[in-house]
Amino acid sequence: MPDTAISIHVISDSLGETGEMVAKAAEAQFEPGSFHIERLSKISTPEELQIAVKSHCGRQCIFFYTLVDSALKREMDQLCESGVNGVDLLGPAVRLLEDVTGLKPTGESGAVHRTDQRYFDRIDAMEFAVKHDDGRNPEGLIEADIVLLGVSRTSKTPLAMYLAFKGWRVANVPLAPGVTPPDEIFEVDPRKAFGLVTSADVLLEIRSERMKELGTYVPGYAEREAVEAELGEARALMRKIGCLVVRTDNRAIEEAAQEIIRHVHGAHRTGD
Repeated sequence: MPDTAISIHVISDSLGETGEMVAKAAEAQFEPGSFHIERLSKISTPEELQIAVKSHCGRQCIFFYTLVDSALKREMDQLCESGVNGVDLLGPAVRLLEDVTGLKPTGESGAVHRTDQRYFDRIDAMEFAVKHDDGRNPEGLIEADIVLLGVSRTSKTPLAMYLAFKGWRVANVPLAPGVTPPDEIFEVDPRKAFGLVTSADVLLEIRSERMKELGTYVPGYAEREAVEAELGEARALMRKIGCLVVRTDNRAIEEAAQEIIRHVHGAHRTGD
């Protein structure tokens, strides 16, 4: 490892976040402390670019650049041809997309940060998930893109929030022994409903740990006979509704979410 950390200068006509992310991934392949990352962002003219490069080009100057403006990119390319140690992180990827598709890039710096309708849809979905978490406001179930059902500790809320972040309007309904689910659940299109299940062993372990954390005891909550009966009752309701059953035991939230999304997309393709 060098005595002093070597600087990686990230040059961008936007914020430089993309370049910094790549630089961090690259430096992670070396001993900790070998490199120091510095952003040179919001570069707007070739003259400004020249000054930035020359003022930061020491004995071991390294530049990662994500320049969208054509004049700035040309200038940086020429500097690299004249001996500056630099790598274009964005150009080759954009060029490949252009060559394969025939589409023309917009040349808009900072486009990745542009606030568009997808952003507002995601915010709306997050608000919907919070409003319809854990069985709240059942009258809104019919408006959901996805409805999750399951007994306690089957990852309903984490899964709902993950899907909401992806832009899906999700409601989740808890299934508790002896508690009648809301009537609205039977009005939901079965193709939108997903029953979350796990094994009794996994549920017992999770619930036991949960009670330890809370320092309390709930009769039947973490007892095998009661848990197995609860799971059986939940499965019977899921069959009655006609929803797809998704296992959540020993699976990442992302994996279960992808299974649900695939089925929702499939339902959309087949039509109403």
